[in-house]
Amino acid sequence: MIDNAVHPADDQTAEALLRADLARGDAMADSVLPILQYLLAAEDSALFSDEILARVRGMIADMARQIVSPLHLGEDHAQPFAEDAEDLARALMADALLLSHVHALALEWQMTERLQVRLGLDPVVPPLVQAMLASAEGTVHGNAVSWLAAQARWCQAQRRMSLPLEELPGDLLHRVLLAARQAVTGRAPESERLMSVEGDLRRRYDEGATRLALAGRLLTGLGGAYHVALSVAHAGTALFLTALSVGAGLRREAAVLATHEAQLARLALALRAAGLKPADIERQFLAIHPEAMLPEGFERLGTDMAASILASGRLGR
Repeated sequence: MIDNAVHPADDQTAEALLRADLARGDAMADSVLPILQYLLAAEDSALFSDEILARVRGMIADMARQIVSPLHLGEDHAQPFAEDAEDLARALMADALLLSHVHALALEWQMTERLQVRLGLDPVVPPLVQAMLASAEGTVHGNAVSWLAAQARWCQAQRRMSLPLEELPGDLLHRVLLAARQAVTGRAPESERLMSVEGDLRRRYDEGATRLALAGRLLTGLGGAYHVALSVAHAGTALFLTALSVGAGLRREAAVLATHEAQLARLALALRAAGLKPADIERQFLAIHPEAMLPEGFERLGTDMAASILASGRLGR
């Protein structure tokens, strides 16, 4: 976003720079899913050994295995299982909404690891969660315990490049199951087993117990003080991203993408739209992108104008 050699004279120039950089960010964001789908479909994965690509592929393959494995219990040969798992994984990769969600999780984990190294930030128990765990208020303490357990499980899953189906948002879980149904259409034994697998999964599923839902509940419990979660060094990556999503009115996937180095304008605008003061935004940039600088005149950009510029981008609000 910000070239250190450019020093705009006023807030109107800062606005123009932010709008132009947001447009460039939109162009990059528009290319993410098509390129990701192409790379994931490439047979020679050695050419694309990037950490994010490997993690996305791993999570999608893991979801496919969770569906397909019970359909082949007791079989003597592994080939039918492997073929069905591969076919379902390809179908899941073709789902843009699901792929966007999984890609965001991979980016979130990458940011989590980087901030742990750079800031010594605990990925499970950041200072905000520590304070909530020590709270004498029962609901706050209980929510913190539940979220901590869910975050710890997610971190373990990310280290294995896996994603439990029960952790998906409800609409995405439904899309996965629809894809599985389509994959076994016309195959009576597998279709019958899938009905049983799906029924069991739906009975166990509780969207309110997912990590992302618990993060939202934790922030709701902060009430008017939710802005404390807009400090990544205080709240940790996961809660910071949820607070950014809520505060700026962005889908969480868009909030995660905003933290990428090619989306600096979106991050600055989202933080301002969420109500953060320019000095506090500078602190977040120092933590996440220490090499970046806000444009001169940014401090005169109001929250409403930031929200308006943000809404003009194709990722919307």
